[in-house]
Amino acid sequence: MRKIVLLFVAFAMALAAHADNKIDRKAVVTRHNPHITSIDSLASLTVGNGGFAFTVDATGLQTFPEKYSNGVPLGTMSDWGWHSFPNDKGYKIEEALINHDFHRGHDEYYAAQFRTPGRQQDASNYFRQNPHRLHLGNIGLNLADPNLVSNIDETLDLWTGKVESRFKYGEQNYHVKTVCDPDKDVVVSHIESDGTIEVVLRFPYPTGKHSDDACDWNQDSRHTTTLEKEGTHAVIKRKLDNCTYYINVEFSDGARITKQGAHTIVISTKKGALDLYVGFNGNTPMGFYLSNRPFADFAMASAGRWRNYWNEGGFVDFGDVKDPRAKELERRVILSQYLMGAQECGILPPQETGLTYNSWFGKFHLEMTWWHLAHYGLWNKPECMEKCFGWFLYAQKLARQIAKRQGFNGIRWMKMTDPSGVEAPSNVGSYLIWQQPHFIYLAELLYRAAKSSAEREELLKKYAGTVNATALFMADFAEYDSIRDRYILRGCIPAQETLKADSTINPPFELSYWHTALQMAEKWRQRSGIDDKGEWDSIINKLSPLAFNEDSLYLAAETAKNTYTDIRFTSDHPALLGALGMMPDSKLINKRVMAKTLDWIWDNWNWDKTWGWDYPMVAMTCARLGQPSRAIDALLMNKRTNTYLVNGHNYQDGRLRVYMPGNGGLLTAVAMMCAGWDGATTKNPGFPKDWNVKWEGLLPMP
Repeated sequence: MRKIVLLFVAFAMALAAHADNKIDRKAVVTRHNPHITSIDSLASLTVGNGGFAFTVDATGLQTFPEKYSNGVPLGTMSDWGWHSFPNDKGYKIEEALINHDFHRGHDEYYAAQFRTPGRQQDASNYFRQNPHRLHLGNIGLNLADPNLVSNIDETLDLWTGKVESRFKYGEQNYHVKTVCDPDKDVVVSHIESDGTIEVVLRFPYPTGKHSDDACDWNQDSRHTTTLEKEGTHAVIKRKLDNCTYYINVEFSDGARITKQGAHTIVISTKKGALDLYVGFNGNTPMGFYLSNRPFADFAMASAGRWRNYWNEGGFVDFGDVKDPRAKELERRVILSQYLMGAQECGILPPQETGLTYNSWFGKFHLEMTWWHLAHYGLWNKPECMEKCFGWFLYAQKLARQIAKRQGFNGIRWMKMTDPSGVEAPSNVGSYLIWQQPHFIYLAELLYRAAKSSAEREELLKKYAGTVNATALFMADFAEYDSIRDRYILRGCIPAQETLKADSTINPPFELSYWHTALQMAEKWRQRSGIDDKGEWDSIINKLSPLAFNEDSLYLAAETAKNTYTDIRFTSDHPALLGALGMMPDSKLINKRVMAKTLDWIWDNWNWDKTWGWDYPMVAMTCARLGQPSRAIDALLMNKRTNTYLVNGHNYQDGRLRVYMPGNGGLLTAVAMMCAGWDGATTKNPGFPKDWNVKWEGLLPMP
């Protein structure tokens, strides 16, 4: 009996010790709550539910949109809110196609841009510009002059998803709290003041521009805003050409709502406090249910959603690391996780600027899905990744048409697209291929993260067909070189977009990715009970090894002989490093050559022409080469495109003040540096031994 008691005590002590060792996630998260004390156009903050986001200025609402338009704009955006200008001339996407002869013995039609004015150019431009993502409406206080705002004290509580701002406007005090409903596209605010409160809802017409806040305030006649009100309820109907959506507005007793101008709605009260609920919905009004719930209910719902988000899946704590850089790295990681949960957990692949403002007309880029989504698989949040897989199943019929018109089997994933799945014409994007394996890789991450055999079987049922069709194109695109008894990749533009499709053979990252993804696709066939008879084994075994020069440095492509003397080849993404880093080691790669290549790139690359995800890519290469100190240096390299603002956004330049692939890449790299990869045997293999990084719940990388 005494032995049993002692065993029980020992077991209880072990449990207690384990509990003590668990990371205090709330403490780690909240020590990085952004705190704003001035009007700074790059310091706007966001509340969101993953498929809808609302970005606010220092007042806790969207009071000064013009002031922030060239910073981090005050967007109200969703997965469902899209608009097209009227296609009055009846353009068809087929008018934007050209037959590009890569001497493969069949026609290949690509969606292109045209330099010569005429109908083809107009058609191409139309399908690049349309559809574009909508700014659904601006909600701000009726304050005219940002120079009169003082005593700003604004905080985003990352743990609860609530923005709270206290400030003065002239002599009037304001206290604003704002949250987003976790389940519906509803913004809820509680506003207190010692004077009259006026909230203004303004509705713009879209600009259709490449990169901006999507707000044209000078086109009143091209859209309509109608208001139907009843007591403390109102419905606003928005009609822009063939696009219609609705806004439900509810507010506390004693306030009134009026229309003042063609596209301006004002809610005002003299009672000193206002609860305001604004819900957005496409096609039909949302229905009145909001005002039966006080603001505190919505705040609790938001807090519950974010508490679950932070407590589920993986987590990393740098608090015990002595290196002073660890605090900044942790800040970037926490804020990146928040931004992903607020803006990139929806039913569509994300755009590069998330749900903050439009870039590339608000369309999303499928070559970026790895950077936007792969981290969810490693941080053990597969449900966030899988939400947009339904779109891939829908869009594959159009991807199959692309492969067919180019003479290939299977499906060829488009580069730049929108909810319709139509490929946007591009003289670069249409020739990219590195987006092609992403679906296979991400599906494999889902499979690895599944909690049970039943979940894995369900994943096979849902996605094995699409994985297989994706790989069929890859196998068909790989071309047999009978002279050297090998398979090559050509007639494409690689991830390093400074190379040309006509002259590029065997870009290194794409070769490595083909090797990895075809192996994954074979596994999916085997798991699904398909006897493939090793159909792709010959391609996998005979893919060309990465080409290097006489100095044992890898080339940007086998045909790019002057890689290290032509700045065109040492600018943009150093994608050849991704061949071992993003991708696992393989027989295509010589680690000694890759290490020498890394040394040269580190010292000589044109870093001013890089992008935010290049730094985590380099870090992952360093980790796989056993250079953890350099991996840290890469993640924190002092370059403009590796800047992380106070709100966590990865600043690139004056055009791209937000760049979510950088945030996603950072999370992927950190997870990999902690949990390692298949075959890694050391603890925290991507970190120096004196970095006591604590983590839990992460999964290793393939």
